[in-house]
Amino acid sequence: MRAHTMPHLLRLSFVLAILSSTGAAAQSPALPPQQPMLSGGDSVRINVWRRPELSGDFVVAPDGAVTHPLYRTVKVGGVPQSVAEANVRAFLLRFDQDPQFVLEPLYRVAVTGEVNRPQLFAANPQMSILEVIARAGGTTVNARRNRVRLLRTGPRGEQQELLVNLTHPEGLARSPIHSGDQIIVDRRKSFLRDILLPTLSVVGSIASVGLLIDRTTR
Repeated sequence: MRAHTMPHLLRLSFVLAILSSTGAAAQSPALPPQQPMLSGGDSVRINVWRRPELSGDFVVAPDGAVTHPLYRTVKVGGVPQSVAEANVRAFLLRFDQDPQFVLEPLYRVAVTGEVNRPQLFAANPQMSILEVIARAGGTTVNARRNRVRLLRTGPRGEQQELLVNLTHPEGLARSPIHSGDQIIVDRRKSFLRDILLPTLSVVGSIASVGLLIDRTTR
């Protein structure tokens, strides 16, 4: 092999190595989605096969335990769902060698303001903001749909206020809910109701005072 061809072969080998590593990186598996994590005030739905006394919807205590006389030592809050399921399974092994059960986390979410059925929900973490609002009966005709307020606890415990535009539901409106979300649908401003009528009321009050003063000075 001629000596002057060696640099070309080295450069070619280097390029092939880069392409190989890039392809391997592109084919690397994506990170798994983050598992739901319950907090105090959320709920958990446990369905145990042939055990109705151990099945039902239970509120999660501030310390993460299940508020049930039998489950009170089982921690399901503040841990990933896989850990919560393992804790429940370890408890159920006291009653069955192979317990069959389903554990469903339920986030507490409040929807208030201009919706037809404002209330506090226990909702599946996979539900979107739009779906929770629909569950509250949808917005009223007076709702400010392009500027819905979302109060959410941030990753460091700080309170955040986000704006959701329901007229373009492909954005934040279709994102999953978080534990403790508060969705506030404000009332849409009306020129007649919010500006003209209050102005006429003030003018009428001033006119009434003027007439009263005029009568008292006669």
